[in-house]
Amino acid sequence: MDIYIKVKNFGPIEKAEIDLRPLTVFVGESNTGKTYLAALIYALHKHFGGIPQFPWADFVASHFSFLYRSRDGYPQSQREALEQDILEALEKLNTPERPFKFSDLPQQITTRSQSILTDQEGFPDELIRCFDFETVSKLIRFTGSQDNPMKVSLSVREGNQKYWDFEMQAAGSAKPTITGHINPDMTLLAPNDARRKTELHEIPDVERLFRTLHARRWRSSDSYYLPAARSGIMQSLGVIKLSLIKRTTRIGLDRLESSTFSGMIADFLEWVISYTEIGTSSSSIRRAAEQLETDLLEGRIEVKRSTPEAYSEFLYRPDQGKETLRMSHASAMVSELAPLVYLLQGIIGPGDLIIIEEPESHLHPGAQTKIAQTLARLVRAGVRVLITTHSNYLLQQIGNLIREGELQKLGESTSESADYLRKEEVGAWQFYKNEPVTELPFDLVEGIEPEDHLDIAEDLYNQSAGLQNRIEQTKASDAVESE
Repeated sequence: MDIYIKVKNFGPIEKAEIDLRPLTVFVGESNTGKTYLAALIYALHKHFGGIPQFPWADFVASHFSFLYRSRDGYPQSQREALEQDILEALEKLNTPERPFKFSDLPQQITTRSQSILTDQEGFPDELIRCFDFETVSKLIRFTGSQDNPMKVSLSVREGNQKYWDFEMQAAGSAKPTITGHINPDMTLLAPNDARRKTELHEIPDVERLFRTLHARRWRSSDSYYLPAARSGIMQSLGVIKLSLIKRTTRIGLDRLESSTFSGMIADFLEWVISYTEIGTSSSSIRRAAEQLETDLLEGRIEVKRSTPEAYSEFLYRPDQGKETLRMSHASAMVSELAPLVYLLQGIIGPGDLIIIEEPESHLHPGAQTKIAQTLARLVRAGVRVLITTHSNYLLQQIGNLIREGELQKLGESTSESADYLRKEEVGAWQFYKNEPVTELPFDLVEGIEPEDHLDIAEDLYNQSAGLQNRIEQTKASDAVESE
């Protein structure tokens, strides 16, 4: 599926139009909106349960099944209308030579889906939670365009077929307005789809109807945000857990300030503190975690609990060490990468989204190139990845991995690495101050090269050359004077 996101007058961003790729990269100066757009995507992902082909399909199906099971409480005319809706849907489903569309679902399903999509409270509340603002109006561009309305839109499509779209607008202190539309011609099952082989005729088959329609692209997927502050959080996790315990007492509450975390930080803390492997990671994702430990950490990340109910304690066991180290005693690189290892070992699964702010933080340039390989392995394993970065080393290695993918297309591969990215899998966007966000196309020669990186490199070279000339001129002048 293709997921398009547009924003206007959002936080520091004047205008941006992007589409999410398996690997999406945000680059640019600080305070240009990279984190704001990443947080918005996280909020959209959370609100829509992964941005699937059919929003809230599982919830709507369960709601309809509940209506059917409790139909005896309805007047006879409503029961008959409900059963007629189901029979008509089953008849269309049992005609395998025609596509089964959204409009072929029972009317109460289509009506319910549309009403949830245009709910006026849900998404604004999620934005408020994620950004930790009192109102959505605080997000209206705060760099000179306060009088212009803010707009956020989402469009989900595949090829030429639009599945659904969603838009939120906000102006001043007025409540945001939500609009949206689900395409009635959206194909849920193609003609002669293998799942349509079993004919369903009876009214009790309503739940089987939804099991038949259920597809991977319907399933809710999870999203995880690794904030730029993760290293400090991991190293001070013991103190944070102690403050949480104190906060459960009335004395503790009286002494603590009322400041709060943003939703992304709170979600990060929640899954780190209550870490439990849920077994959704595939073997290829777990293998990426093992390679990360071997290639970069040179040791293992371990999770320890004194009792099943206790908070998790995270430890680092160096390959050459006899004892484990707490995160507060491990290097910044270890505490920086530990949350990523935790996720890959047993939580994140194919189809999920992971957003990583500055994955290069606290890493040597050589380690930054290896992180790029980890990102490629996640893409190959079916995980969607979004990163913000200032690292030219990371971008250069992503470029090399794309070149590796181009060789794969030509039927060749190099012996240096089995990791690769396809050019169409990677989208890079450059952020500017007070200018629209623009896409950075991949160039076979230059790779992914932000404009400001080139300018900075040229300025440094000119400054270096100028200083060298001055040094030589001063030496020559001193030599003449001494004669």
